[in-house]
Amino acid sequence: MAEKSVKRELSGIITSDKMDKSVVVTVERLEKHPVFKKYIRRRMTFKAHDEKNECRMGDKVLIRECRPLSKDKCWKVVGILERQE
Repeated sequence: MAEKSVKRELSGIITSDKMDKSVVVTVERLEKHPVFKKYIRRRMTFKAHDEKNECRMGDKVLIRECRPLSKDKCWKVVGILERQE
């Protein structure tokens, strides 16, 4: 019997909620420079599926990898960690 694959989970901030049932999530991470030993901020944006359109811009959310839902959308919003005031 095949093992179930472990899906990646990331947390980020919503930068756009203008699409229907979709949001753009920006995930930020710190990376140490190999030579200068300084920490650099790296950002990536992901399009995620938001079934109930409940996420708003500025919310901190948890997203999980899933099967491709469209051309660029292969993440789902699992939950809202923090609401923007």
